[in-house]
Amino acid sequence: MNLFRLAGDMTHLVSVVVLLLKIHTIKSCAGISLKTQELYALVFAARYLDLFVHFVSLYNTVMKLVFLASSFSIVWYMRKHKIVRRTYDREHDTFRHHFIVLPCLVLALLINERFTFREVMWAFSIYLEAVAILPQLVLLQRTRNIDNLTGQYVFFLGAYRVLYILNWIYRYFTEPHFVHWISWIAGIVQTMLYADFFYYYIISLSSQSIFQTD
Repeated sequence: MNLFRLAGDMTHLVSVVVLLLKIHTIKSCAGISLKTQELYALVFAARYLDLFVHFVSLYNTVMKLVFLASSFSIVWYMRKHKIVRRTYDREHDTFRHHFIVLPCLVLALLINERFTFREVMWAFSIYLEAVAILPQLVLLQRTRNIDNLTGQYVFFLGAYRVLYILNWIYRYFTEPHFVHWISWIAGIVQTMLYADFFYYYIISLSSQSIFQTD
């Protein structure tokens, strides 16, 4: 554990808290892509298959449980909650997310660290996480009207990935034989997808022309 890893985990956690705050308090999921949330739920389900068979630390276990519970609860809110589901923008959230799941699975079968079920599922979750934000970014681009909480949610997600890249750089220079090409390449791809959003987010902080207050 280092400062970059801890900051990345906390930033990721903040993004989830921001989203749950929007959904639970305001009773609205406007501007949030259900497709992205379903992909994240699948990411965590595939990645944390070792939850009850491989103990690393209490911190690690708690974080896994938090992300699993939060991702599935968000999907439930958007699909089943009688008030929240009415605010879901089905008209614009039309990205065909199912078509990116199979390529990620095929890639995981071909490129993995070890050809075992858990390792293939871990690689699958890494590849899928890299592109899971695509439906959300497409939705924001289509609507062009983003409230503060939605903008902050996506910003913190992107910041979490940037901090994780810094964590990898730090570990590469401080830990012998620390090489994880799968995570590195997927993480860089994921961060690049946020580049356009970051640009407009920073511009909006000064102009307030794109983002509106709740």
